[in-house]
Amino acid sequence: MISSCTQNGKDIKALDLFREMQFAGVKPNSVTIPCLLPACANIAALMHGKAAHCFSLRRDIFYDVYVGSALIDMYAKCGRIGDAQKCFDGMTTKNLVSWNAIVGGYAMHGKGKEAIELFELMQKNGQKPDFISFTCVLSACSQSGLTEEGWYYFNSMSRDHGIDARMEHYACMINLFGRSGRLEEAYTMIKEIPFKPDACVWGAFLSSCRTHGNLSLGELAAEKLFKLEPNNPGNYVLLSNIYAAKGFWKEVDRVRGVMKMLGLRKNPGCSWIELKNKVHMLLAGDKTHPQMIQIVERLNRLNMEMVKSGYLPDTNFVLQDVDEQEKEHILCGHSEKLAVGLGLLNTPPGSPLRVIKNLRICGDCHAVIKFISNFERREIFVRDTNRFHHFKDGVCSCGDHW
Repeated sequence: MISSCTQNGKDIKALDLFREMQFAGVKPNSVTIPCLLPACANIAALMHGKAAHCFSLRRDIFYDVYVGSALIDMYAKCGRIGDAQKCFDGMTTKNLVSWNAIVGGYAMHGKGKEAIELFELMQKNGQKPDFISFTCVLSACSQSGLTEEGWYYFNSMSRDHGIDARMEHYACMINLFGRSGRLEEAYTMIKEIPFKPDACVWGAFLSSCRTHGNLSLGELAAEKLFKLEPNNPGNYVLLSNIYAAKGFWKEVDRVRGVMKMLGLRKNPGCSWIELKNKVHMLLAGDKTHPQMIQIVERLNRLNMEMVKSGYLPDTNFVLQDVDEQEKEHILCGHSEKLAVGLGLLNTPPGSPLRVIKNLRICGDCHAVIKFISNFERREIFVRDTNRFHHFKDGVCSCGDHW
């Protein structure tokens, strides 16, 4: 049941079931912990994950290779890549799953060079990489903008290891080209894929077109995605983003009309933050949280400080044709900002904040959280659908490319 909840997005329910299991006197084992830890990872429930780690040490099951691998993944996804490394170093037995977990963790954090070093060390230790290993190292290259290294590993996959490139490997390469703005090269590669590109590849391409504002290639990618995934609202929203950024409101309305006709709705922005062993969920525009008045007041005070510093809200990320003041109000309600505001209210000054977002972080929120990290002297970790963003001293680990 715990595993089923974790696999179907019911992470908080999985944590509740784990507690019920213990109250019922059923002792967890080396199978239970790897089923539970992905739930902790999905919503960055770090304290729950730490409790599971302590339990595995007390029960002497930490050294089980699957428990250890799950702990590596959990710590990495909760923003604690250092703790993930400590777990990896402490394992007496490491298998391919363990190596892939730590390489993938560094990739998620945008630490491409560290991921490559571990990938090479894995092979020196006699562990042969598989297609997942190459997905991890190519993802690391794409997140860090390591174009030459990405090309090398992509080519060595078949040349040196006899592994045929899969769809996910091509998607990583499309991301790699897209990050550097080489959209024409990315499109050329898509046309040369020896099988029909799927939504993963076209989605990576459309996202890059959104980042760089390329309307013609973005429309092309969107048309492909509408045929492959007609009921995925995210693809329509991405195209709307491109139109909105250029002020093409009639086109935005046209795309929204198609969505309405198909019965599709934009997935609401949702963020999670763990405070005092409790996971708080905040929705975009949420007014139900008991501390919402204080959150808004805190964010408004920060906004005043930002204005003094010359910051102007990036209203390109509001997909509505309303006046600028209303756009600024809409931006203030984005869920990741609300989660950060809640964290500021409920943690000691200077302590780090960890937020999980169910969608890609918007450019305005990214700029705001950079400012907050510097003004409040905080480290802030935000994990969106693409990667981890580590904000510190007004700078983000992604280098403003995601």
